[in-house]
Amino acid sequence: MNGLDYIQEEDATTWLLKAVPQRPPFRFIDDILELDDRHVLGSYRYREDEFFYTGHFPGCPVTPFVILIETMLQIGGIAFATFLNRIATGGQSMAAPILTDVEGGEFFSSVLPGERVLVQGEKIYFRNHHVKIGTTMFTVEGQKISHAVVSGFFGKEI
Repeated sequence: MNGLDYIQEEDATTWLLKAVPQRPPFRFIDDILELDDRHVLGSYRYREDEFFYTGHFPGCPVTPFVILIETMLQIGGIAFATFLNRIATGGQSMAAPILTDVEGGEFFSSVLPGERVLVQGEKIYFRNHHVKIGTTMFTVEGQKISHAVVSGFFGKEI
C-alpha cells in the first residue's frame, strides 16, 4: 500500500494542514508539492504583512532566521514525519513529532518579504518512534538558503 493511500480522498496539502499542530499566523506551509516515504517538497510565500517584519530591521525587513528554521521544521520535519508515522501505524495515528534536536543549521542567504521558498525534507531514518530528517530550503530558482538536520520522537496525539 502506498503511503498516500492513508490520506484517502484529500490531497496531501489539505490532509497535512489538518494534521500539523501549528495554526495561522504561525503556520508556514502553503503547499505540499511532492510526498512519498523518502521525501517531501513543500512551499511557503512570506507575505509582506507577516507579523514579524514590523520589528525585524524596520525599513529594511528580512525574514528572521528563526522563522526560516521554523518553516523548515514545519514542512520538512513535522508534516513529513507525521505522514511517515501515519504509514508506520497503518493509518491509525495522527500524532505529531516532538522536536529533540536541530543539527548543523547553516544559512547562505536571506529571504525578503514576498519571497516564495521551497523546502525539501529527506528521511535519514524512522524507527522506534524516532525520526531524523535532513531539511533544505531553496529559492524557487534553486539557490540554497539553508539546511539543517532535525530529529524528534512521537509522543501522544495532540
